[in-house]
Amino acid sequence: MTNDSKHKATAAAILPLVGGAENVASVAHCMTRLRLGLRDRSLVRDEQLKALPAVMGVVEDDTYQIVLGPGSVARVTPEFEALVEESRGSVGEASPAATGSPSHPDPGAPPPATAEDLAAQGAALRAERKAKNSTPFKLLLRRIANIFVPLIPALIGCGIIAGLNGLLVNLHWLPGVTPALAAIASGFMALIAVFVGYNTAKEFGGTPILGGAVAAIIVYAGVANVDAFGQELSPGQGGVLGALGAAWLGVYIEKWCRRWVPESVDVLVTPTLTVLVAGLATLYGLMFLAGEVSSLIGDAANWLLENGGAGAGFILGGLFLPLVMLGLHQALIPIHTTLIEQQGFTVLLPILAMAGAGQVGAAIAVYLRLPRNTSIRTTIKSALWPGFLGVGEPLIYGVSLPLGRPFITACTGGALGGAFVGLFNQLGTDVGSTAIGPSGWALFPLLDGSHGLGQTVAVYAAGLVIGYLGGFLATYYFGFTKPMLMELNVSPAASEPADTVVAGKSNLVAPTPVEPVASATVRSGDRI
Repeated sequence: MTNDSKHKATAAAILPLVGGAENVASVAHCMTRLRLGLRDRSLVRDEQLKALPAVMGVVEDDTYQIVLGPGSVARVTPEFEALVEESRGSVGEASPAATGSPSHPDPGAPPPATAEDLAAQGAALRAERKAKNSTPFKLLLRRIANIFVPLIPALIGCGIIAGLNGLLVNLHWLPGVTPALAAIASGFMALIAVFVGYNTAKEFGGTPILGGAVAAIIVYAGVANVDAFGQELSPGQGGVLGALGAAWLGVYIEKWCRRWVPESVDVLVTPTLTVLVAGLATLYGLMFLAGEVSSLIGDAANWLLENGGAGAGFILGGLFLPLVMLGLHQALIPIHTTLIEQQGFTVLLPILAMAGAGQVGAAIAVYLRLPRNTSIRTTIKSALWPGFLGVGEPLIYGVSLPLGRPFITACTGGALGGAFVGLFNQLGTDVGSTAIGPSGWALFPLLDGSHGLGQTVAVYAAGLVIGYLGGFLATYYFGFTKPMLMELNVSPAASEPADTVVAGKSNLVAPTPVEPVASATVRSGDRI
């Protein structure tokens, strides 16, 4: 089967399981997920969908999100859209009946023994955290994330080209080509404020092009001729934060105009007032304020790692996954973007990426500690390689988090890896990433730092190894209690009971029937 036919087959398998074309209100995708707006959530066949080979998991948030992985999702999405349009043109399409979703496990029941049990418990945990994360502050953070997440593919592409160009310059290769590569890599970053303004207006219900027009003022070279209260402005002053504030202000001015301006002159008056008022506020206030905030963010990040790198790395690497579960990680996205805009790379992302390394190490330990539970081991085998590449949700919500203690010990591995990378930042070797989004091994092409690519890569690779080992050792020796092992380390053979040996004692444990292995149900969050 060719790649095109494989992606079309995946799309064709997904469509009936989400209720058919008539149940699909919108289709979009991000780095790893197919995002669907559904008219009737009850028509989705969750378990059958998660059992598809191409599906790594599902996320139920403001949209229904199907985790397909990087690369695959960008190819499946257009095939899915084509099938939706084709199906809507057909007569008499019927929507499949729903089969329901996993229920919350009984708290008095024994620990989950199969991958199916873990997936159900992961779904329940996700639902609980979704309810807790629906506060106004966290919803605002989610909206801010929605502004920056669509920019990630361009950040990645330009970041890799910048890294390649830097390598060629250092090696004195292709001197006639490197200026062109520098222009290609830098063009997007020079205008990133415009894209932030466009997405901000779109997210908050304004006209996107007006948001982009207001934000474009920030990067216009002519602002250097503007005297704002005795201070000359600099092109780019305020950066992405200024663009976000300017476009947000433009949205509210536009909405005010829509309410009060007569329809007969709306097309002339509303855009003019929106750009004029928001533009003047940007030049005579927002650019200065946002510039000061941006400088504080950069100075704070540098001070933190220069003066307490190991300790800061330990805390950031260990607490990143709990931050994700609380929905607070989204506040880091504009911080990363600001650091990339100021310094060319963000020193925080390589440290936070260690959290995913801890999860990988913990999963390997679970695999070895449960040699008789082939159901959980099969799930780990299928989710481990995506975990190495930075797609950690299947391991987290399908294995470590439902088990409880392995999630905590995995965070310990992330803390140790973060402390190692943070220590080198403290010693003067900055380890940064030129883009956000990728993690794990996928971050290697985007690494940059203060002491050359070779040393930067070596520090990051060593940090990953420490994260793997830390998560593995902590989980292997402290991730299971004796009762947990008695319940979990059971054979799926239905023909006879299995002997489980714990601390030298032999215990007969009832066998666990063979269950179909399902992908984990996961929640919304960054790749780790």
